[in-house]
Amino acid sequence: MTSTTSSETGGAAQKAPAKDPWDLPDVSGLVVGVLGGTGPQGKGLAYRLAKAGQKVIIGSRAAERAQAAAGELGHGVEGADNAETARRSDIVIVAVPWDGHGETLASLRADLAGKLVVDCVNPLGFDKKGAYALKPEEGSAAEQAAALLPDSRVAAAFHHLSAVLLQDPDIDEIDTDVMVLGEERADVEIVQALAGRIAGMRGVFAGRLRNAHQVESLVANLISVNRRYKAHAGLRVTDV
Repeated sequence: MTSTTSSETGGAAQKAPAKDPWDLPDVSGLVVGVLGGTGPQGKGLAYRLAKAGQKVIIGSRAAERAQAAAGELGHGVEGADNAETARRSDIVIVAVPWDGHGETLASLRADLAGKLVVDCVNPLGFDKKGAYALKPEEGSAAEQAAALLPDSRVAAAFHHLSAVLLQDPDIDEIDTDVMVLGEERADVEIVQALAGRIAGMRGVFAGRLRNAHQVESLVANLISVNRRYKAHAGLRVTDV
């Protein structure tokens, strides 16, 4: 009986090759719910995802309002109240106004249990000088969501998208990157893949939730860019 030494096999055991960061899961069969789906951002995201073939349910405090908005969007979009939307969805995008963010999520804690929740809310204030970032007690809107939803998996994404472009049926592609933040790689990759379902869009990992504040805050700068240049600016990450 003979044994083989490490020197005979070329040294220490070879490490498995690193995972390709662009090897993302197939999310085409997942149901996406959009809380705040009757607002400009939520409605625009719902439209783009549904147009790409995703099953989408938009939520509102009033089911009738959500159903009316869904009828306008077409592409198989359904409307329901927020609780039903949360229960029926695999992934839930939070696109509610910042003022109602905490109250809405606290009321849906049980309905969102076990779900992947993607927060895209930007805490902003406005005065005569323009938009400026607010800093929630928890650090960011996404961290507030994580604190209020301990039984959910929370990620953050879709902050820097123009609602005008999202809702424009004459625009075929949205030329932008989506910065995705989260605690678990598998969840982040699901959100990246979801962003990639929208033509022209790409999801890029941008850190853990503790880094969400500066991502949310950057929207204030984009608003200034848009006002000065009469544009609908987005972001591209270079060399990635």
